[in-house]
Amino acid sequence: MSNRQKNIFTQTIFGTSVLIVLAFHGQFPSLVNTLTQQFSASTIKLSYATQPLAMTGGDPYIRALMRTITASESNVDKPYYVLYGGKYVDDLSTHPEQCMPIVTGPNVGQCSTAAGRYQFLNTTWYEKARQYHPKPSGLLWWKNYSFEPEYQDKVVYAWLNDSNAWGVNISQKLQQGKIDAVLKLLSRTWTSLGYGIETNSMSPHLSRIYQKMLTEELKRVG
Repeated sequence: MSNRQKNIFTQTIFGTSVLIVLAFHGQFPSLVNTLTQQFSASTIKLSYATQPLAMTGGDPYIRALMRTITASESNVDKPYYVLYGGKYVDDLSTHPEQCMPIVTGPNVGQCSTAAGRYQFLNTTWYEKARQYHPKPSGLLWWKNYSFEPEYQDKVVYAWLNDSNAWGVNISQKLQQGKIDAVLKLLSRTWTSLGYGIETNSMSPHLSRIYQKMLTEELKRVG
C-alpha cells in the first residue's frame, strides 16, 4: 500500500468512526450531513492527485489523458516502476517481463506481465515500442527498447496521437469535451477506465480527474 493510499485509508477509518458515534446518539443530524460532505470532498481531492509526467512538452490534452490513465492503472508512489499487483522493480533498461499472479477479477488464476505507469503487457510494449519508441538501441532486428520513465511516456504519447491506431483524432475529441467517449474507446486497451472488465474504485471519477489534470497541464503551458 502506497503512502497516499495509507493516508486515504486512515482518513476513511477516522471519519467513518466519528459519523457512526454521532448517528448512534441521534444528535446533530445537520452536523452529520455537513461532516459527511466535507469528508467525502477531502478524500476525493486527495485521491485525485496523480504525478506529473517524466517527459516534457506535448499537447496538454493528451498529457492530461495520460495522467488520467494513471489514476486507475497505477496510482502509486512510483508508477513507472510498479508491476501488476504492486511490487516494484529497479531495472527499467527493458520491460521487466515478470508474470505476476492475478488474484481477483475475470482472469483470476492466470498471471500478468503488466508493468509501468501504463501497465504495459510485455507483448504490447514490444509491439508499440517498435512503432513509437524514439531511441531504440541495437542493430537491425536485435533492438532493445528502454523502459525508462521518459520512454514509457513517449511511446504512449505517440500512440495516443496516432489517429490511424484509434480511428479518431483523440486530441480533437478531448478539445471538444468528449472525455467519456475517449475513455470508452481506450477501455479496450486499459480495462480499468470505466467501460472495461476491470473497473476499480477510481473508475467512476475519471472524468473529474481528467478535468483536474487538464487544468494543471494548461497552466503549465501558460
